[in-house]
Amino acid sequence: MPTQTFTLNGESVTVDVDDDVRLLWVIRDLLGVTGPKYGCGINVCKACTSHINGKAFNPCSVPVGDIKESDKITTIEGLADTVDDDLHPMQQAWIDHDVAQCGYCQPGQIMAAVAKVRQCQDEDRDVDDDAIEEIRNICRCGTYNRIREAIKAGAEEM
Repeated sequence: MPTQTFTLNGESVTVDVDDDVRLLWVIRDLLGVTGPKYGCGINVCKACTSHINGKAFNPCSVPVGDIKESDKITTIEGLADTVDDDLHPMQQAWIDHDVAQCGYCQPGQIMAAVAKVRQCQDEDRDVDDDAIEEIRNICRCGTYNRIREAIKAGAEEM
C-alpha cells in the first residue's frame, strides 16, 4: 500500500492508504480529525471546507494521492494555531454573532470565510456583500444573515 505524507494542522503525518482514497476520509477516518464534515462527497455542499497552503478547498473531492509532502492542510481544529491564540478572530465572530444553529456546516463556513477574507486582502478589495456572495457553502438551517454579519466582523479583526 502506498505511503502518503503531508502536514496536517502543523504536524507531519504519514498514512498507508491507496492513492485514490479521498482526503476527507484520510483526515476523518484514519487521522481522527473530525472537524471537516461529510455532506455530499462531490464538492457541492462544502461542509468539509479546509485549507491547503492557505487556500480553501474541499477534501471530499481530492484523492490523497494528489497531495504532496510539502502541502500544508489546515482544518478547523488547527485554525486558531495560525494566529497563536485560543480562537481565530473568525471563530470569535461566529460566537459573538451567535451564528450556529445545528452547527454541522459551521467548520466549513468558517474556513471558507477565512480564505475569502485573505483573498480579499491579497486583492486589496473590501469584504463586502459581493465578496461574501462568492462563498458557496450551504447552510441547511439558513443562518446566512448571521453568517454574513460574522464574516464582516471577523474580517475587521483579521
